[in-house]
Amino acid sequence: MSTREMFAAGGIVMWPLLLFSLLVLILTIERAVFWLRIRRRQRSLIKQVLGLYRDRPSDAIALLKKSLSFPVARIFLEALEVENASPSQFKLALEGASHAEMPLLKRFSSVFQTVIAIAPLLGLLGTILGLIRSFSAVRIGEVGADANAVTGGISEALVSTAVGMVVAMFALAAFNIFRSCYRRQISLLQEYGSQLEILYERQYHNYSYPEKGAYASAQR
Repeated sequence: MSTREMFAAGGIVMWPLLLFSLLVLILTIERAVFWLRIRRRQRSLIKQVLGLYRDRPSDAIALLKKSLSFPVARIFLEALEVENASPSQFKLALEGASHAEMPLLKRFSSVFQTVIAIAPLLGLLGTILGLIRSFSAVRIGEVGADANAVTGGISEALVSTAVGMVVAMFALAAFNIFRSCYRRQISLLQEYGSQLEILYERQYHNYSYPEKGAYASAQR
């Protein structure tokens, strides 16, 4: 059976299933490009920013401004731009900026979940419509029945169910992969965010109590 014949055999529910499959494919490509770009460059960027911030905070902030396409750069920059913040206030600013980035990191998750839920139901609907078509071709009390109508209805039932399951499984696989990327990103933000908090607190105390910083340098 060719693709065109399979599409015709699946009945009317094949149209929404086709739209869902194209939507999932497009969103999967977009999310894959997004996460691959972050995975390749973001970790090295964070390490470079933290290294600069130890000695030259202004250079670190300048680097963050040049890297605003990365979520972690926007989070760090928003927290660092809070003027005269105490360490506790800086932590709150960092947490708030992190929460603001969550919708971008979880983008299209609701679309994937919707397709995962609806695609099998559409397949089931196609099954019901196909069986109705098959049973309508059978006349109780009559000797014969339209064999083409009966087999066509059964074919519609089987094809639509199979396609609905395939679309749902593909969407589920993509959703789970991107959810794991999201979780790794959260762990990374927590790890490097804590390091930035330590560096900020050190800079804050050195600025507020310069004599203590000078004493610590002399002790080393």
